Amino acid sequence: MPVSDPVARPFDTPERQAFRESVERFVAREIAPHADVWDEAGDFPWELHEKAGALGLFGLGIPEEYGGAGFDDAFMRLDAGVALGYAGVGGVNASLGARNIMTGPILSLASEDVKRAVLPEIVSGRVGGALAMTEPSGGSDLARMKTSARREGDDWLIDGEKTFITGGIKAHWYVVGARTGGEGFGGISLFLVPREAPGFARTPLERKMGWWCSDTATLHFDACRVPASAQLGEEGLCLLAVMDNFNYERLSLAAGCLGMARRCLDDAVDWARQRETFGKPLIRHQVIRHKIAEMSARIDALDGYLQVLAAAINAARETGGPLPAAGLAKVKFLASGVAEHCASEAMQVLGGAGYLRGCAVERIYREVKVMAIGGGSEEIMRDLAVRQMGL
Repeated sequence: MPVSDPVARPFDTPERQAFRESVERFVAREIAPHADVWDEAGDFPWELHEKAGALGLFGLGIPEEYGGAGFDDAFMRLDAGVALGYAGVGGVNASLGARNIMTGPILSLASEDVKRAVLPEIVSGRVGGALAMTEPSGGSDLARMKTSARREGDDWLIDGEKTFITGGIKAHWYVVGARTGGEGFGGISLFLVPREAPGFARTPLERKMGWWCSDTATLHFDACRVPASAQLGEEGLCLLAVMDNFNYERLSLAAGCLGMARRCLDDAVDWARQRETFGKPLIRHQVIRHKIAEMSARIDALDGYLQVLAAAINAARETGGPLPAAGLAKVKFLASGVAEHCASEAMQVLGGAGYLRGCAVERIYREVKVMAIGGGSEEIMRDLAVRQMGL
């Protein structure tokens, strides 16, 4: 058993254990052996999306009639995120999961015809999807969105740009935020845009510090024409669905950070057991043992917090109550901090061996910084947490 494994899973069930083990086997078989090759190539086969879809990684929270699992479980979302993070190649995790932050608004707001036509293909992994909200002029401050849409007969024309869009090159469907009214959230609408829409173009975002094999893009809308039926929900109300979706994104991102931290700890311990300095294994030196103890303690604390939040999410879904938004904001910045600490300490334990490309610790060391930015920066999460606390 890896040293980073949790000492207890008080909320576990046979169903959750079976799902967790199936995802871990999938990652070990389909992702881990190819991690370095895919990262260096800057791409990975689309077949992996389809295999992940067949496993059910995209179906939680989606009814069976639209190709989903027919149920939701925050612990399964958590376990999937941890397993994918443990692979140590964030670009794969990001591109696979990009669709999971855009299916929620479709499910909540789209017409029945649209849901039946679009969701099964996305959930199965046959096609990709992306959420397009971030703009060159701003990220988390969605109220200042500049992309606009205007009505022309039976169509909408969209103008503007989005950037840092994960999965943005290969996606077939995009949930796009655009201003249709006045300032603030009240003037924003959502649109479901197919990649072949007239006036829509994509360019890859290259030379990234990490997530090399993730197809990150800038999207360009030049009087992009979509039918009136492409509008999702009502103006001013649709962002509530996106905001709710962001809570699940924060859970998944924090879970990915936990997986990354565990991988760093396990690899550091393996190396410290093998490496000898001054006549004894590295792991027998007190300074290294203290690093391992600190990494393990932070990982255990994060794991426990995530399990409590997963239980709170499930309880909220059962009662119809609000999601634990403050806790999810706090765990997001806590998790990125834990991952960053463990990546730095593992790099120090591995020394020169960790500095070479092809090493999981080296990849994670590069990629932890985006975890502190994407899905809401650490600074935004701290402010959001305090506001959700009523302060």
